[in-house]
Amino acid sequence: MGEVGLQYRVLPEGLEVDLEKLRSDIEKALPEGAKLRASEQRPLAFGLKALHVLIVMDDKKGGAEQVEAAITGVIGVQSAEIVEMGLL
Repeated sequence: MGEVGLQYRVLPEGLEVDLEKLRSDIEKALPEGAKLRASEQRPLAFGLKALHVLIVMDDKKGGAEQVEAAITGVIGVQSAEIVEMGLL
């Protein structure tokens, strides 16, 4: 079984959300076997920034949904969506 890379765009609840703390909280919330490998802050609109995170995990059925549920469950996250996915 190979590994899959999942890139998510995470939108914070507002401008006051500390994206570095959000990144740390997301990393702690990930399910077993999922690792946060990279993150980047990208401008979105009107001073709001999105957090793009790269998650690497084993390629298994339902894995992406588990990761998305873990990310959206973090306090300060408004939404998360997969923007890119591929086998490594």
